[in-house]
Amino acid sequence: MGHTAAAMSTDPGADGNTLLLHDLGVDGVYARGALYEDIVWRLTGYISRQGGAGAQTLRFPPVMSRGQIEKSGYLQSFPNLLGCVCALHGSESSIRAAAQVQATGDDWTGALSSADLVLTPAACYPLYPLVAQRGPLPDGGLLFDVSADCFRHEPSRALDRLQSFRMREFVHLGPAAEILAFRAGWMERGKQMAEDLALPCTLEVANDPFFGRVGQMMAMTQREQALKFELLVPYQSDARPTACMSFNYHQDHFTSTWEIAGHGGSAAHSGCVAFGIDRLVTALFCVHGFNTACWPATARRALAFD
Repeated sequence: MGHTAAAMSTDPGADGNTLLLHDLGVDGVYARGALYEDIVWRLTGYISRQGGAGAQTLRFPPVMSRGQIEKSGYLQSFPNLLGCVCALHGSESSIRAAAQVQATGDDWTGALSSADLVLTPAACYPLYPLVAQRGPLPDGGLLFDVSADCFRHEPSRALDRLQSFRMREFVHLGPAAEILAFRAGWMERGKQMAEDLALPCTLEVANDPFFGRVGQMMAMTQREQALKFELLVPYQSDARPTACMSFNYHQDHFTSTWEIAGHGGSAAHSGCVAFGIDRLVTALFCVHGFNTACWPATARRALAFD
């Protein structure tokens, strides 16, 4: 199976409903078929059974406040990946005039101006301002189960570089020692999850894709401090492995930005484990094939087939 979306678009059966991905005319943006979505549903259920007990559940929309993303520092770290929502503003006559430009075949987008929304780049970004509104953290901190449809502007035909994708996270806020223990526990659990799903994997220190020359220094620091680990799964035996889970220690980046204090006024840190839902589903199909009845027994049990 090739390492492109075209390979995933191959019909694995006679029924068109089993088509996995439908090309929508833009690289990295696809409609998903019934079989693909069934595995998404089974996978998210499996993830929920791994450690979501006691977590507060929040499901975020695909857009969030532009002001909040600016305050978070995302523009300084990843300006090339951010998508901003734009719209036609002004009077009825000015909006209609802009729309009529398109009817003549000319470029109408010059009349657009930004709205107060951006496309959500990661599932946890809308969480921190909500937590800040609650005041200091309780004893033991807080645990959240969050997910969102996310966007990053990196168009590609590669299966592991979708522009529109789904992310699921467990996010913990509390004392530094608790966050590190939370992350360490999830790294062990992540390896077990890959074994349950019969996916080959490695766990490696990693860095976020910070932008530019300054970003290279930030990435180096992140790796030196081992703030980020990724669970890597090869879609094919000879392919470069893809990061399907990440285990992140934010230190006090988000808590200081949003003035989130710990219990009794102590310092608070945060960390998360993130699951690339579409990357994991793609890995399952690439490694095990289209016929789910023939998937390994451990994977079928994990996904509640048996």
